[in-house]
Amino acid sequence: MNHYIYLDNNATSRPSEECIEAVYASMHGGYGNPSSKHLFGDNARQLVNDARKQVAALINATPAEIVFTSGATESNYMAIMAARELNPGRDHVVLSAIEHPSVLALARTLEQQGMRVSLAPVDAHGRVDLTALSALLTEDTALLSLMWANNETGVLQPLEQALGMAHARGILVHSDAVQAVGKVSVDITALPLDLMSFTAHKMHGPMGVGALFVRKGIKLPALFDGHQERRRRGGTENVPGIVGFGVACELAREQLAEEAVTIARLRDRLEQGIVRDVPFASINGAKAPRIPNTTNVAFGTLPAEALLARMEKAGIYASQGAACAAGQVEPSHVLLAMGLSEATALATIRFSLSHETTDEKIDQVLRILPELIGAMAGMAA
Repeated sequence: MNHYIYLDNNATSRPSEECIEAVYASMHGGYGNPSSKHLFGDNARQLVNDARKQVAALINATPAEIVFTSGATESNYMAIMAARELNPGRDHVVLSAIEHPSVLALARTLEQQGMRVSLAPVDAHGRVDLTALSALLTEDTALLSLMWANNETGVLQPLEQALGMAHARGILVHSDAVQAVGKVSVDITALPLDLMSFTAHKMHGPMGVGALFVRKGIKLPALFDGHQERRRRGGTENVPGIVGFGVACELAREQLAEEAVTIARLRDRLEQGIVRDVPFASINGAKAPRIPNTTNVAFGTLPAEALLARMEKAGIYASQGAACAAGQVEPSHVLLAMGLSEATALATIRFSLSHETTDEKIDQVLRILPELIGAMAGMAA
């Protein structure tokens, strides 16, 4: 594992040494229950409070607006399943067709509960069609949920325009910002979302901990009964995870601007080299604004699953798309929504970089990948 090239950071990123050390220290010396009324409880509670400030600072929120969860899937659930209670009398929810599987799965549950769900289409570049979206938003719509950046293509969605259209109709807006927070500037005062999900392990923090931003004044119903998280999510807090999350957010806030430029340059080098050396390769979503670390490459009709297996043997790790959909050899719903054929969707690989990606690693990929593809020439559909 000493010579691997890891380009699957949108699935999860390697925890930073600072986070690992902070998690260890909190387990070693801050193991009290934050609800306990003694020294050990006070120490644990202070750790949680400090981390909440760090997480809030990354998105320019107040600490009271941060609800800690087990991750973005739970955060999405809390926000979307509360749609009816948050906007009584309305029975309609609008999502985009390219949302993460954890969001789209909720659509079926909502429909079983009597809610109506509409999916807004996207254009060929992977951006939601604002004209179509506007037509779907009605006086019966309780909630619009639109991701900030797509996890497969990295394409940034026109949230500002969508938010304006929704708020003008009295509709609450939630965003799954998992792939945006820590990669691009997120200022919740400049873009006044009502609810926003994000998580630690996409920004070099630990798995199993995330957050839901809940704008002040929104009466979010409790996921679990209990006094924790201002009675919005009962249960003893995951103190080590929360501490690691706080450190990850602090590091992201300090390094984001500089790292974004470097990572985007490496991403562009990777794309240019692939397109140069593999004539039938193309970049999905390249003409739309994207987060800096993500490229989604279609290799003609070459089976991506077979190419990924060969890449792994060569020490290069990437993926076909959402990790939550892994194990299923099915075309990406995101790419199909963009108008790609099933064959092209099944020939597409996502490369997602991080600050640990170097020029040397990109050079290695650009040397090895064409060789692997050349050996697979007969496998194209």
